[in-house]
Amino acid sequence: MPIIVNLDVMLAKRKMRSKTLSELVGITEQNISLLKSGKVRGIRFETLEAICKALDCQPGDILEFRDAQE
Repeated sequence: MPIIVNLDVMLAKRKMRSKTLSELVGITEQNISLLKSGKVRGIRFETLEAICKALDCQPGDILEFRDAQE
C-alpha cells in the first residue's frame, strides 16, 4: 500500500508513549498499535484530528504517500 503511517516516528519525536496517546485521543492502545504498524484500512478524520492535537503536528507528519513504482 502506498500510504505509509509514520505515527511511531511522531511518538518518538514527541517522547510520548502509545498508552499516553491512547488516553489523550480516546481510543484503545491496541488501535494505536494497529495504526503504528500500518495494518488499518482507514482512519476517521475525528481520530486523526485528535492525534494531531495530542502530538501538535499536521496530518502530513503522520501519513505519507509513496508511489509503488519508486
